[in-house]
This record gives sequence, structure tokens and C-alpha cells, in this order.
Amino acid sequence: MHALLLCPLMLLACHHRRLRPPPPPLLRGLAPVKQKLQPGTVEAMLGSLHHHHSSSSSDTDNNNDTKNGSNSSGGVLAAAAAPSARDLVLASADLLQRGDLPAARRAAGVLLSAASPRADAADRLAYHFARALALRADARAAAGRVGPGLVSAAARPASSGAYLAFNQIAPFLRFAHLTANQAILDAVEGARRIHILDLDAAHGVQWPPLLQAIAERADPAAGPPEVRITGAGADRETLLRTGSRLRAFARSIQLPFHFTPLLLSCAATHQQVASGSTTTASSGATSLELHPDETLAVNCIMFLHKLGGQDEVAAFLKWVKAMAPAVVTIAERETIGGGYDRIDDLPQRAAVAMDHYSAVFEALEATVPPGSRERLAVEQEVLGREIEASLGPAGGRWWRGLERWGAAARAAGFAARPLSAFAVSQARLLLRLHYPSEGYLVQEARGACFLGWQTRPLLSVSSWQ
Repeated sequence: MHALLLCPLMLLACHHRRLRPPPPPLLRGLAPVKQKLQPGTVEAMLGSLHHHHSSSSSDTDNNNDTKNGSNSSGGVLAAAAAPSARDLVLASADLLQRGDLPAARRAAGVLLSAASPRADAADRLAYHFARALALRADARAAAGRVGPGLVSAAARPASSGAYLAFNQIAPFLRFAHLTANQAILDAVEGARRIHILDLDAAHGVQWPPLLQAIAERADPAAGPPEVRITGAGADRETLLRTGSRLRAFARSIQLPFHFTPLLLSCAATHQQVASGSTTTASSGATSLELHPDETLAVNCIMFLHKLGGQDEVAAFLKWVKAMAPAVVTIAERETIGGGYDRIDDLPQRAAVAMDHYSAVFEALEATVPPGSRERLAVEQEVLGREIEASLGPAGGRWWRGLERWGAAARAAGFAARPLSAFAVSQARLLLRLHYPSEGYLVQEARGACFLGWQTRPLLSVSSWQ
């Protein structure tokens, strides 16, 4: 069995400060907070907020009432403590849920004015959640709103610089890529023609280590196998650039290689993939081609949550099963407590998302200097965009966890394909060599591999057949 190598030239080491001794195992973390704000709570918090932000020009009248103590309720509100950032995020989400858009925007706006994307982890987290909720309130009120609102970045892909910086300062993507690659490498051993269907090819940074490992383990007498990657995505130019880079790399290691772009329109991605249809265009993107003499691997890294409800996920997995792949790799975000399927409960979704991203921001705070430009770019272009999407109309699909994705895979006829010892050991080696913080932990459980921060699982990788 061949293992992927962690090439120091391809994985840039970062210097991190040491943290406290290793915490308890990942999967024994605290249950997520599922706070439900009661009627009146939001209004009381906003009243308290006006007392503490009396200089806000938009709230002059309310502040004057509070200062003058014109009623007994004003006195109570004046004595109340200022709400926390989490309280305000949940209040804004609750107001959005109830359709009170002006109050929701007001709560998010106060937090936006107080928080900073350049301060500590808690402040940065609050800023990005407040911005995401303000964007959603603006979008829903757009028909009656006068003047410009905030501009969402969720629909725009992160720049290649921010994407690569995320790979360098945090282990999440590298962990997913390395672990999935080892599962693919194990599954295609001995194949002479290999086809990888990558459902979210992006910049293609996952594939050079796998291509190199395939070339290095080839039988000298027979020569290396032929590898074809079909890379799916919604941006034609990104796919074409990715293909050019991968072809150049394959030539440098003398590996027979083909890259086929698969264009999926942003608006129709869910329906296209779930039904097995794709866009054929003269721009260089083609429809999916399967060859009977190829060994197929299907790669779903941070992809399944982009599909629609359970019916679309089930249709997609059945479509994949019909192609008879040797392996299907799945990487998705994890939640403490396993996630949930409710898309319409925005306050609960905001609480679960804050639990997840608070751990991510804490990890960056502990391992990356606060003034790092790379960290700022990652938080704004990658994590901020994720937070916007997770609180968007379809963001509830993000928080399902391995148990629910695994149940969907089994319902489609797949069986778990336990990850090899190489896959797990290399995930730990990745952290030890390039992210040497005792806060990051890798744990193997239920045939999958989990990456977390302290006691909180954040990402799982599993393989299926």
C-alpha cells in the first residue's frame, strides 16, 4: 500500500505558539446551544442597547426618552446590562424569522458599528455574523429600501490568493484533501485508467500530491497509468486555468493526464447535478463522459451541502451509485451534537453556526498573528463568505453532520469504506509538521476521520463504495 508524501515544498510550514495540554477527545464536546428568544426579549435587549449607544443619530428620539426616564420601563431598561454579541446575533436572526426587518437590520447594524474585523477572535466573529444578517435583511427589504445596502460576497468565489492563504494558515482544506486523496489512492491501486470526477474542482490544489503519488508507485515495466480528471464548477475561466496548471504539473512528472472541465451554472447546479445533466458549451466545458475501462472515483469535498433538500441529495447519490464508482469521498463540516435538517429555523441555525465558526476563529487567533494580512483575507473572503451562505435562505443544509450524510449514502446503496491506517496517520502527521498546535486534534471514529479544535469537531472525511 502506498502512502501520500507530505512534501515540505508543497506544504508551507507555519510557526505557531504552543497551547495548553491536549484536551479531551473530540466527540465528547459540549452540546450546542439552541437558544430560543422569547417574545419581548429582543425588544428589551434593543432598549438596553439604545441606553448604551445614546450617541447614535438614528436612535436620538429613543435615547432621549431613556435619558429623561419618562416611563418606568425606561428605567428598567437603563439598568439592564448591554446584550452580548451572541445575544444580538440571535436577536437579529429571531427578528428576521418573524419578519421584522427594520428591527433586525437595526440590531445587526449596532453590532456592525461596535465590532471590528481586525480585533480579537470574538470581535471578528461578531462582525461577520452581523454583516451576514444585515445582508439578509437588506435583501428581503430591497423592494422598499432607498439607497444602497451592503454588497454580498457570498455569490462571488474567493480569490485564488485567499483560497491558497487558507490552505497555508489553517489545516481544514489540506486535511480534507490529503485524507480523501489517500482513500482514492487505495481504491484505484492496480488500475491502468483512472477517472476522478471532482464535483467542486475550484483551483485544483487537491490533485498534484495525488498525481505525484500515482506516478511514483507505478510499475517501471508497465509505466504509469492514465489519469483523467473531470473538474466541475460554475466559473469557466477558473476551470480552464485549473486544467492548464494540472496538465503542466502532470507533464513535469511524465504522467499521462487529461483534464475535462464540467461547467455547472450557478443557478441550476442543484438540479443539474441531482438529475445527472450538465451544460455543453463551446467555451470549453463539456458534458460528463464515462468510459467502461476506467476506474472511477467521485470526490465530494464540501459539496453535498450545496444541494437542495433531502430529495435532491438522495437523487444525486443514486445518480453517483449508478456510475458504479470504486470510491466516493465525502468531506463536510461537523457540528457539536450532529447537526439538524431544519432550514427554516434561522435562530437555531445562527446558534449552531456560531458554535462552529467560533472554534474556527479561535483556532486562527491561537495560531496566526493578529496582524496577519493572510488571516484578514481568509476571514473576509473565505470564512465571511461561508458565514453569509450558511445564514442564507438555503444555509440550513450545511449543518447535518456525518450521521445524516452517512444515512443518505446508505439509503442510496453505498457501504462505508473505512479509511486506511495510512490516511489517519498522515492526517496526524500533517498537523504535527505544519500546524504544530495542541489545539488541533484528529480522531478516527465510525470509519471516518474527524478534525477538530479543542473538544469541538469541525470537519469529517469519509469514503464509500
